[in-house]
Amino acid sequence: MSDPSLPSLRRTLRQRRRALGARTQRLHARALARRLGRELALLRARRIALYWPSDGEPDLRALIKTLRGRGHDFYLPVLRRPAPARGSTLWFVRHQPGRRMCPNRYRIPEPCARGRAIRPVRQLDLVLVPLVGFDADCHRIGMGGGFYDRALAHLRRHRRWRRPRLFGIAHECQRLERIAPRPWDVALDAVFTERRRYRRPPC
Repeated sequence: MSDPSLPSLRRTLRQRRRALGARTQRLHARALARRLGRELALLRARRIALYWPSDGEPDLRALIKTLRGRGHDFYLPVLRRPAPARGSTLWFVRHQPGRRMCPNRYRIPEPCARGRAIRPVRQLDLVLVPLVGFDADCHRIGMGGGFYDRALAHLRRHRRWRRPRLFGIAHECQRLERIAPRPWDVALDAVFTERRRYRRPPC
């Protein structure tokens, strides 16, 4: 049974991040790019998925500029059309700056390219995951659509499979005291904000 208070909590947390001014958003984006740009797991990753910012999410496009020329390929999530009845609802398509983007049904820009640019999620090294709320143990509250949980369900079913690693990305104002994980939630390896890095405790 779903928690009836969760939609209200999501609205509150989304309002918090939307309330951040444009200057604060830019400062947070630069701080995140610096912090992530020093992260060894990210520097070693070749195929990195990130997201196109919307609804007050931290903008990671500065990270692409920071890592330009270091051998990384960047991918963006694309909603599958039509959505399958079961299984993953996300493609991951290589992002090439300057290429045409197309709005999805939520009006979020996506790469228009298909074909060989698509990469199965298991072939990615690292996914930078957007979130609505998080706690210090790296539990996550998403937007409620379950897109990432379904796309990454293999990490929950096969615990020895370690690709991709998952880093949550948030503003510090989205942190909560505690989030009770649900059976279908996929655990994050770490969460990064403009202030610090949070690591998942050992099992």
